[in-house]
Amino acid sequence: MQLLNQRILKDGMELGTEIIKADSFLNHQLDIGLFMALGKEIQCRFGHLGINKILTIESSGIGIAAITAMYFDLVPVVFAKKTQPNTMTEEFYGAPVKSFTKGTVSIARIAKKYLHPEDRVLIVDDFLAHGEAAAGLCSLVEQAGGTVCGISAVIEKEFQGGSTKLRQAGYYVNSLSVITKIENGKIYFKDETE
Repeated sequence: MQLLNQRILKDGMELGTEIIKADSFLNHQLDIGLFMALGKEIQCRFGHLGINKILTIESSGIGIAAITAMYFDLVPVVFAKKTQPNTMTEEFYGAPVKSFTKGTVSIARIAKKYLHPEDRVLIVDDFLAHGEAAAGLCSLVEQAGGTVCGISAVIEKEFQGGSTKLRQAGYYVNSLSVITKIENGKIYFKDETE
């Protein structure tokens, strides 16, 4: 998505060869106008799949998932919690998720009353690196007997292998911006000639 690629180049920052800092528009300060364009594009790519629920993980994915739901007839957005709050007293589905940026492992949890066998789920998140969060979310949907219809990340770092693992596991992955490498302070996108 050219609009997003340009925004990454303008306002994003590479930190070494593996990290893209996009906090000025994606996950610390949210550019809602950009999010609306991203949500519309996600609907164009996944709208034919009969999605009736959008799933993400706290906290950076919540904003983009909520805006995306506007383009899917306001389907519910469910987000997995990384810690079990005192208020989560009901049974839940759980899956381990490793955070690439934080280097921690947590249990992603969703109360069983929010995922069902009839759910056709689109997973939306801000970043896709090693695919740990997406794989954990897929596990939660499958524990409930639902169907993972697709996975969409705003920014995918293809060189870290997550999308390849997810596709090999049979999931449809379609990210809005795909970065193939970061080298000598330059970000390379999949649609660029290197």
